[in-house]
Amino acid sequence: MKCRKKSKVLLVPYPAQGHVTPMLKLASLLVNHGLNPIIILPNFIKIDSKDVNISIMSIPDGLDQDGASPRDFFAIENVMENNMPCQFERLVRELQFDGKNDQEDAVVCVIVDLLASWAVEVADRCGIQVAGFWPAMLATYRLVDSIPEMLHAGIISETGCPLHKGPICLSLGQPTLSPQDLPWLIGNSNARISRFKFWNRTVERTRALKWLLINTFQDECHKDPNTTILNTQILPIGPLNTYVTIKNSSFWEEDSSCLNWLDKQDANSVLYISFGSWVSPIGEAKVNSLALALEATKRPFIWVLGPSWRQGLPKGYLERISKQGKIVSWAPQVDILQHEAVGCYLTHCGWNSTMEAIQSKKRLLCYPIAGDQFVNCAYIIQKWRIGVRIDGFGLKDLEGGLKRVMEDDGMSERIDRLNEMTMSKVASCKAMDNLTTFISDVCI
Repeated sequence: MKCRKKSKVLLVPYPAQGHVTPMLKLASLLVNHGLNPIIILPNFIKIDSKDVNISIMSIPDGLDQDGASPRDFFAIENVMENNMPCQFERLVRELQFDGKNDQEDAVVCVIVDLLASWAVEVADRCGIQVAGFWPAMLATYRLVDSIPEMLHAGIISETGCPLHKGPICLSLGQPTLSPQDLPWLIGNSNARISRFKFWNRTVERTRALKWLLINTFQDECHKDPNTTILNTQILPIGPLNTYVTIKNSSFWEEDSSCLNWLDKQDANSVLYISFGSWVSPIGEAKVNSLALALEATKRPFIWVLGPSWRQGLPKGYLERISKQGKIVSWAPQVDILQHEAVGCYLTHCGWNSTMEAIQSKKRLLCYPIAGDQFVNCAYIIQKWRIGVRIDGFGLKDLEGGLKRVMEDDGMSERIDRLNEMTMSKVASCKAMDNLTTFISDVCI
């Protein structure tokens, strides 16, 4: 059975760049299958939807529109739990009512980013099928999903605090993590406890989902492709950034002048630096340390550093490094990574950035900061061996890391193999088959 051509699918991403972008790409695939996807965003997220051919609807979030209120994890969690559910339910019921007048225009499914698990309960109340969406690799989901088992085994306390110093094995034959790399261990003790409660709540709300669409490649799930965790069918449909292109999906304006600057640099000479869009990257002291180390290497670089994060730059720094490097507020990352002048990427190991680096065949210098980045880093350096990790931003840290990553003669071959595994036509066909399976199930 096929879905009717105008059938609506509502998609609810967590409101951060690294979550909204893959959800937009998933929506574009649903358009190709004849469905009518609608992205649901809080008011404070602004995206130009004219060129993406996807409907975007905003719901009131309770945050002031002048930007005076904080937009950090805890502020967003508050509005997701207390303000957005009733607004979303009102919208869903309006859309359902519209569908009663035209059966082809019915809402057939809600796809919910697991970090926006509040929307699962709304869809359940409205009697609509729900699928989960995990924007990262399966290994990170398995880690979060194992919270009850870690509690039972005494690996973590009731507040998520590690109870031993030994390594945590993700699964047999897979990389290990330090206990301090667990995704909720960010900030002070109160922040860590709050984040752990968030993840616990997420696990509880999403364990009964029938489907979980994972933005990862089939071979990452090779031990149990298209299988289940409890009663949830796991369907890898990614990495979405490799075969879906969306224009104007960035929250901020990209500075394309860096591409002209790259054209003037030697091949493989430039270090590209970006710590993502979500958390404050590394703090003022580390910004200062990294800035001085970059200057001392005399190596050309492009550094993505927003204006609010530049407090740590040494006085007169921008003028001093104007010939050596370029600092931009936001950048066309894929275009930069695919430029022949870029030889290495100093990254926070976000999942989208990791996949874009593999797509562009770039070596990685890793400095994970938060969340799933520690798991991604473990795979990068332990299993895939396409990068090295640094633990600080002193000159010795930076030079040592660059030496190890650039002088590893076998790294290019390993990157090529991983690129083929994740980005080939065979890989994308497997992903599309999984998506087709999901759509067929939803429409029965």
